[in-house]
This record gives sequence, structure tokens and C-alpha cells, in this order.
Amino acid sequence: MPTPPDSERPQPRPVLEPVRVLRPRRLDGLAELMREMDGAAAQAAETDEAETQELPRVPVPPRTTQVLRRAAVAGAVAAAALLGFGCALLLTGRQQAAATPPTHRPATIAPPAAAPPPAPTASAAPTAATDPDGPGTLRQGDSGPEATDLQKRLLRIPDVYRDGSTSGTYDSVLTAAVARFQLWYGISGDETGVYGDDTRRALESRTSLGDDS
Repeated sequence: MPTPPDSERPQPRPVLEPVRVLRPRRLDGLAELMREMDGAAAQAAETDEAETQELPRVPVPPRTTQVLRRAAVAGAVAAAALLGFGCALLLTGRQQAAATPPTHRPATIAPPAAAPPPAPTASAAPTAATDPDGPGTLRQGDSGPEATDLQKRLLRIPDVYRDGSTSGTYDSVLTAAVARFQLWYGISGDETGVYGDDTRRALESRTSLGDDS
């Protein structure tokens, strides 16, 4: 028959072990995030390298190359031709300048200075050639048939030489009559009271002596 348990002794119980709660650390999560980012970056780089391809070179058509070469050759030929033409012109000009003899101009000989005309003396009377009023000029103090002709013509002009004399003497009365005729008919080419060329032409055009006996 089993022995009844002693009520005073404690009965044995199972040993309880402490429970550990594992909490994720922040550093572990950050490290895991960095690893994910590194993996994504590596994957993107591999994708870019796979997609990147070297473009093929575009071949230049042979016709274009030939055209460029021909244009270059033509330009070089034209430049050489222009250079040769300029050199030829320069040489020709130098040869002509060397062949042309220098021209010597004759020395200009100055003509001998003409002798000055003799100065007129104060005592010499004015002649017909040097009279400023023209040749055949009559003035106070002259006499002769020309003075008589002047008096007769003035008598034909009304109120110029009224009751004048025909003595042939160029006196003060005749001088006043000539001056009056010049004033009335606007004659200004001669000296006042002097019977010069202008006064003679005006008087002869207005008078005539053909009817005198």
C-alpha cells in the first residue's frame, strides 16, 4: 500500500527558465536597409551596362568623298593660277619700267624782262591815242573844223546850244552846251563837258549836216 504523501513537505515543481524577448534594434534595421539599397544600385548598374551599346559608325558615302577631293584640287589649281598670273604681271611691269629711258625735261629759260615803258612827263599834252575819252576828243581850249562841226550839230538840238556861235573855238559856252546834252540824253561814258566817243556817237545819230550849204 503506498505511503501517503507528507503534507508538510512541498511537492517538487518544474523549473521555470527566464523568457528572453528579442527586439529588433534600430541599427540592425538601418544596416538591412543599406544592404537593400546597395543591391538595388548594383542591379541598376548591371541593367545600364547591359542596355548601353556602342553605336555603329556611319560610313561616309564614297561619292561625297570624291566630290570633296575634287573641290579641294580645283581650289588649289585656281590659287596656283592666280599666283602665277600676278607674278607674270609684276615681272612685265618691271621689265617695261627698266626698258623705258628716263625723260629729261628741257630747262625752262625765262624770257628777258621787258623794259618798263617810259613814264610820261607832266609837261606833255595828252594825245589822241592816250586820251581816256577816245581818239578825236575835243575839250575846252581846242579849236578847228571839228569844233565847228560840233557847234553846228548842237544847234540842231532844241534848247541845248541856243544862239550859239560857230566860230570853231571850244569855249566855256560850248562846254556848258556839251554837258547839258550829256545830262539830257543820259550819256555817261565821257567826262562832263568833253566831246568824246560816246557823246559823238549820240550826237551824230540825232543830227545830220547834209542840208547845210
